[in-house]
Amino acid sequence: MNQYLSKLGTEKRNQETKDIDLCTTLEMVTLMNRQDMEVPKAVATQLSEIARAVDLLYEALSRGGRMIYVGAGTSGRLGVLDASECPPTFSTPPEMVWAHARTRLRRARAGVRHVFEAGGFPPARCTAGKTECAGRTELLDSAV
Repeated sequence: MNQYLSKLGTEKRNQETKDIDLCTTLEMVTLMNRQDMEVPKAVATQLSEIARAVDLLYEALSRGGRMIYVGAGTSGRLGVLDASECPPTFSTPPEMVWAHARTRLRRARAGVRHVFEAGGFPPARCTAGKTECAGRTELLDSAV
């Protein structure tokens, strides 16, 4: 792992769960539950930014734009999952929200990051936003 990545919390071993394989099942699920409780705390610190992003997305969709999830690896697969839930949850037309990465749902491959450089990304009226936990946005930059 390079020096930059080794400093990121998302790339480090979680010291609170380092011995999870030695726990009883109850201890294991308790540790996992304790970690899950950290998510709402982290989200709460970003509510203003989240609201701004939702407002921008709403404006773009109201003008006929689309929301396109872009990601590699787990992020890409979660984007596909989330995009597939938008029509039944929010009554969006299927073409309004979609995700690139559909072919990697069942046959994941590590290290595939630059799929859009070959011209595989369709331009559209979109609101562009990007996020990636590791802070490396090569894939997202090429998509946007």
